[in-house]
Amino acid sequence: MTIPNTFYITTPIYYVNDVPHIGHAYTTVAADVLARYWRWRGREVFFLTGLDEHGQKVQQAAAKAGVDPQTHCDRLAPQFTHLWQRLNISHNAFIRTTDAPHQAVVQRYLQQLYDKQLIYKADYTGWYCTYDERFWTEKDVVGGLCPDCKRPIEQLSEHNYFFRMGQYQERLIEHIRQHEEFIRPASRRNEVLGFLQTQKLGDLSISRPKSRLSWGIELPFDKDYVTYVWFDALVNYISALEYLPQGQPAGLGYWPADVHLVGKDILTTHAVYWTTMLMALEQPLPNTIFAHGWWTVDGEKMSKSRGNVVDPNKMVDQFGADAFRYFLLREVPFGQDGDFSHSALVTTVNAKLANGIGNLLSRTLTMIERSCAGVIPDRGPAVLPELEQRIEELAKQLPGTTETGLNALLFRDVLLTIEELNGLCDEYIDKSAPWKLAKQPEAQPQLHTVLNTSARALRLLALLLYPFMPNAAAQILQQLGLSLDLSQPLATPAGLWDAPLAGCTIQKGASLFPRIESKPQGATPVSETPAPQQPTAAAPTTAPAAPPSPAPATAPAATSAAAQPAQITIDEFMKVQLKAAKVLSAERVPKSEKLLKLQVSLGTEQRQIVAGIGKKYEPEALVGKTIVIVANLKPAKLMGIESQGMVLAAGDSEVRGLATFVEDVDPGTKVK
Repeated sequence: MTIPNTFYITTPIYYVNDVPHIGHAYTTVAADVLARYWRWRGREVFFLTGLDEHGQKVQQAAAKAGVDPQTHCDRLAPQFTHLWQRLNISHNAFIRTTDAPHQAVVQRYLQQLYDKQLIYKADYTGWYCTYDERFWTEKDVVGGLCPDCKRPIEQLSEHNYFFRMGQYQERLIEHIRQHEEFIRPASRRNEVLGFLQTQKLGDLSISRPKSRLSWGIELPFDKDYVTYVWFDALVNYISALEYLPQGQPAGLGYWPADVHLVGKDILTTHAVYWTTMLMALEQPLPNTIFAHGWWTVDGEKMSKSRGNVVDPNKMVDQFGADAFRYFLLREVPFGQDGDFSHSALVTTVNAKLANGIGNLLSRTLTMIERSCAGVIPDRGPAVLPELEQRIEELAKQLPGTTETGLNALLFRDVLLTIEELNGLCDEYIDKSAPWKLAKQPEAQPQLHTVLNTSARALRLLALLLYPFMPNAAAQILQQLGLSLDLSQPLATPAGLWDAPLAGCTIQKGASLFPRIESKPQGATPVSETPAPQQPTAAAPTTAPAAPPSPAPATAPAATSAAAQPAQITIDEFMKVQLKAAKVLSAERVPKSEKLLKLQVSLGTEQRQIVAGIGKKYEPEALVGKTIVIVANLKPAKLMGIESQGMVLAAGDSEVRGLATFVEDVDPGTKVK
């Protein structure tokens, strides 16, 4: 049975003995994004993941634990199923190679190949790696170590059954040449072609004697042998379709797979072993085998011995599933190697999520709540025609560019384009200044245009971010007053920029992405000598050592000709480090009329500063401004909130204006 408009996506089936780590999460989240996107677009999706549970390592680990292998597997399997629940993985089926129906399919295929004389028995002597459960030729081995895992190997001589893989070499080369999308990215395609064109492809040992390994699927034509674990594992991509698509159309209609997602370390087994097996079984080949890169941790290879294995469960505990998913697919182009660091994840959460989509949602809903009684207004006349046109053009292009990007598995490019719309909307709000429009009765139509445009942008951002961050997308739509089930195909108008939104009553909720507070960096004074209290004529607006008061906390007393400020030397002044800082977000400090909490960028770091400028400025008006701060003031707390610097402003008893710049200045630039 052929099913029209299907999409079949698979991950590798992960080895049951492994502890789930960032690599497992990376592949599975990527597959989930594709599955969610194509379901939303109306395709009949089947998303398969699961566990590889046979082989010598499982048998040995079970014996060491004093249990039978099946009990051992049953104990370990939940660590994967639980993680997929926590990461919101929407797989349609979870296969285990110990499933009886899977074993029956493997035996049926083995018998077919044996009957076609594509499996034969022969003596074999070779170097064997127990860890990888594979034989190596003499030329592969260096120093008695496995070429892959670098563990010691042993020489074995035994009778085994072989699959005539070598006879498909030329056919495989031709298929790769004619189908550019078959192996991706292009660098991996070239690797496989180079391998096939420069050396003879041998036959594949597909059995192990029970005298050495009993934990496996028995060969249907010889009861003294079990099948090689890779032959067993690879067949899962088809066997699952025979018995796991419960409540869906006949599973075999999904084959061939649209995308096999794999790590680059198992590309050969998929691009060569699996492909030639399918050719022998007269089955269509998958459309794409995509091999992504590996993750290092702070520049080092991830390993148990180093103690640097990234636990996805801990990442979800600390940052939430959506933020972790977003980081994995934004940090590096899919297909390349990536480096994980805790600081990079914190930076992404704060800069791209808290100060990005989270801040845009908060600003927009706050203004709708204050100015429009919580109801999204209809559009009025243009406010900033050129910028509004840029927003509209990008918004109308985004659905198409998203589809193109996800077809090419360019996850990072898709997210960067989505961020571009977010950035344009922030610029639009900064320049249109709706908080000022709200104070002008005659400007209410223009205010409505700004709020309507921002709300429509948020709706579109939610729809496009849903595959990456399903919970956050649902929260955005809920706070906008919309009720949409994004797990189901969506009616086309709901995704269009011009779809109506006015009249929806917002339901403002908690912060979408709370900032991750990290330890202050670089906020220590240059010396133990206190910084001067009166840096030139501009009055600092926060006081680390004093409680807030009606006037700016550290404003110097009014001066006169009779009472001049104390003079300081140039050496004393040089102890004060003034720097340019860009305001990333701003919010009022509860129970204070004057204090604002700012998050600012100094280029190489971010700071939190509490500033006494709340009577002069609305928080929204400050976002995006480049201001001057004292960067080496010792951190202190104001109303229980740590301030890691001091904002400079002009004024005596009242703040009259911030110290800013006429020209564009990069954050972190020294002020002289």
